[in-house]
Amino acid sequence: MHLRAEAIVLSVRAHGEHGAVVRALTEADGLQPGYVPGGRSRALRPVLQPSNLVQGEWRARTDEQLASLTVELIHSRAPLFGEALPAAALSWATGLTAAALPDGLPFPRLHAALDGVLAAIEAAPAARGWAVAMVRYELLLLAELGFGLDLEHCVATGAREDLAFVSPKSGIAVSRAGAAGYEDRLLRMPPFLTAGGAAEWGDILDGLRLTGHFLARDLLTGRSADVLAARVRLVDRLQRAVA
Repeated sequence: MHLRAEAIVLSVRAHGEHGAVVRALTEADGLQPGYVPGGRSRALRPVLQPSNLVQGEWRARTDEQLASLTVELIHSRAPLFGEALPAAALSWATGLTAAALPDGLPFPRLHAALDGVLAAIEAAPAARGWAVAMVRYELLLLAELGFGLDLEHCVATGAREDLAFVSPKSGIAVSRAGAAGYEDRLLRMPPFLTAGGAAEWGDILDGLRLTGHFLARDLLTGRSADVLAARVRLVDRLQRAVA
C-alpha cells in the first residue's frame, strides 16, 4: 500500500513513547489512519494539529497493516486554537468526522464540505459566518452515512408547506397543522434549513439541537459517544457568546 495525497488532519492519538496514530481525511481515498514516528515531538506537534491541511504519504506492506505516515504541512490552523470558540468548533468538526467515518471509503462531498466549514471558521472566528455551515455539515454527514432526515414533506399530513418541526423518532418534517397539540414532543426545524438565507441565533441553536439529537441517537454510540463532549463545549460557548 502506497498513497500520497493532501489530507485534513482529524485526530491524533499518542502511541508508544514518541509516536502518534493520526487519522486524516483525503478527497479520493477517504479517512486514512497512519502511524507517525516522532509524532509527539516538538517539531511535529504543530503540524499534526486537527484541522491542519497536510501532504501525507502512507506506506504499508499489506492492506491490513497500519501504514507508516509521513507528513508535510500545507496550511496551519493551529493559531485558532488560542481562541475558545474557534477551537471548540474546529475540535468538534474534526472529532465528529474522525469518529463517524469508516476507514478507506471515499466521501468527496463530505471532504469538500468539511474543508468549507474549516475555512469559514478561520475566516470568521466570531461564529456568525460559520454556525449555519456547521449545522448543514452535520446534516450532510447524517445523510452520507444513511441517516438522512426527510425535510420535504409532513409525516402527518403530506403537506410540503409550512414545515416547522421534525419528528424525533422518524426524522421526517411536520407542518404546523400536523404538529398541533404535540409541539412540545417535536424538534423545531429552523427556516434556513429549507428556505436558505440568513439565520437568527435562535434558529442556529434550534438547528444544532435538531442535528445533535440524531447524531447522538444514530451515529455517536458506544465508544464514539465520547466525542459528544466536544459538541457540548461548542454549544455552551455559542450560547454564552450570544447571551
